[in-house]
Amino acid sequence: MSGTVTQEMQQLLTEAFTPTALEIINDSAQHSGHSGDDGSGESHFTIVIEAPTFAEMNRLARQRAVIAALGDIVGQRVHAVAIKASAPAA
Repeated sequence: MSGTVTQEMQQLLTEAFTPTALEIINDSAQHSGHSGDDGSGESHFTIVIEAPTFAEMNRLARQRAVIAALGDIVGQRVHAVAIKASAPAA
């Protein structure tokens, strides 16, 4: 079952980008005991997102757009997020 942070990220990213594919992977268990592990089980994530919006953006712009869409989640409620953002193949 996905946690509340996962569900919130899913909702925010879906509303912001209308993705053709979205996967949010909770990597927190791999970072147990790490200084960024707050014990919540929702501290580290990988986001794999594909959306037409990203077609005109470079890699850095895509990552910035995803971080912006997540608001205060990254850096305040989640310690680390790896982002793999792409546009659908033509």
